[in-house]
Amino acid sequence: MLGSLQSDLNKLGVQTVAKGVCGACCKPIVGQVVTAMGRTWHPEHFVCTHCQEEIGSRNFFEREGQPYCEKDYHTLFSPRCYYCNGPILDKVVTALDQTWHPEHFFCAQCGSFFGPEGFHEKDGKAYCRKDYFDMFAPKCGGCARAILENYISALNSLWHPECFVCRECFTPFVNGSFFEHDGQPYCEVHYHERRGSLCSGCQKPITGRCITAMAKKFHPEHFVCAFCLKQLNKGTFKEQNDKPYCHGCFIKLFS
Repeated sequence: MLGSLQSDLNKLGVQTVAKGVCGACCKPIVGQVVTAMGRTWHPEHFVCTHCQEEIGSRNFFEREGQPYCEKDYHTLFSPRCYYCNGPILDKVVTALDQTWHPEHFFCAQCGSFFGPEGFHEKDGKAYCRKDYFDMFAPKCGGCARAILENYISALNSLWHPECFVCRECFTPFVNGSFFEHDGQPYCEVHYHERRGSLCSGCQKPITGRCITAMAKKFHPEHFVCAFCLKQLNKGTFKEQNDKPYCHGCFIKLFS
């Protein structure tokens, strides 16, 4: 057909010269021509390899010697965002063995973007520093906040060094020596106070023999007559106004 058309045009004085061979149909190109990828094409034959739509003057991409429209190229070959699964057309973040749109790479807990300190990973998710330690770092047995650096291990818990103190007076323990009551650390005085084992006479701990009288506890040597200060025995005293007296002083003072 082309030979007949050329012959007829030549008879009319119109010169027809082939402009190349089409890269798709391998036939000569006489009219409009598309030049791309080092080859020539009939315009109607320069189509997207995937959707077969004519590319025309639109942008296209080449892959393995084949043309693709912009949409299909990105759909088929561009890296995909792990968050939205959409193709990544411009800047890309590579992290956690995945690729992400920069605007889709944020803290899995609070949604904040990561600053210069970067991110922390847990179970395949990225977290900002604050949320990571709030959620996953061990907590202090004293203040319940995250432990980030040094710690003390005691009473089946971890503690900030500054939080491992007497729970009553907040005094640090000398040489690390402490007393435990209900899972909490105490100094010796407040340990015995909690246990009710402070001497009512001297207000110091009772660690040996003990006298219980008037719903109180005493060192034996501190259970004395409130008047003459003579040491009393548990069963040989008189009580007046919540104070103990020997028999003689009681008669002298109150009879």
